[in-house]
Amino acid sequence: MKPYEKNYPTHDLELTAVVFALKIWRHYLYGAPCKIYTDHQSLKYIFTQKELNFRQRRWLELLKDYDLEIQYHPGKANVVADALSRKAQYSLNTIIITQPCIVEDLERLGVELLSQESTHALLFSLEMQPLLLEEIKSHQEGDAKLQRVKQNLERGKFPGSVVDEDGTLRFHNRLCVPDHSELKEKILAEAHNTRYSIHPGVTKMYRDLKQYFWWNNMKRKIAEYVDRCLTCQKVKAEHQRPVGELRPLEIPTWKWDSISMDFIMGLPLSAFKKECYLDYSR
Repeated sequence: MKPYEKNYPTHDLELTAVVFALKIWRHYLYGAPCKIYTDHQSLKYIFTQKELNFRQRRWLELLKDYDLEIQYHPGKANVVADALSRKAQYSLNTIIITQPCIVEDLERLGVELLSQESTHALLFSLEMQPLLLEEIKSHQEGDAKLQRVKQNLERGKFPGSVVDEDGTLRFHNRLCVPDHSELKEKILAEAHNTRYSIHPGVTKMYRDLKQYFWWNNMKRKIAEYVDRCLTCQKVKAEHQRPVGELRPLEIPTWKWDSISMDFIMGLPLSAFKKECYLDYSR
């Protein structure tokens, strides 16, 4: 079938097979009475059907050129034809791949396809298992801080933390990510650069990750990763009002014509443990 024919409804797909058979064996069937057996029961009412779409009307003109009769024959009654139309490679757990883009995506995932022909390949089964959980579990065993947390859990400390049956440490049902830079970078890249995430901002990315993962200074790490993203710097614009033009002060013509004072807050503490204030006048 052509790509647009695959989108036909079931009734039109069955009728497509009938029209295709009539065109193939036209030199045998034209002018001779013939019977068509189909396992699609509604197809035998095509000649008396009141409402037809444009496609069915066009095909009905071709059907009326033949002296034919469409009869319903259940698929279970015709065991031979039903078995031939249900081969193993066309079962529900089978995927027939004809698009090169899908094959390239599978190759990036490390899935190897054995092609029987040069035009297409058959994928009989595909099983995917997340490896990130195993990596977190293995790195947790080498993290000294998380191991101390596991030991203190037996003494009743660190409420909210729990150890799963597989030995993975969780905090409020979130995976505790060990202090491993490469592992954190992989988690951040998965939540930011993939096609289903589409480069979210700091707040959106933090809300998504905090549902599943936890580590110290998690929000700061996410903010630093987003600031380093070159795509976000090139494409995303700031959703803030423009600051406007600078308005410098007028230059006074004589002394004490203009008196102003600036206050700067948030300076570090002085030696006497008091906050410094800087003020000047001109």
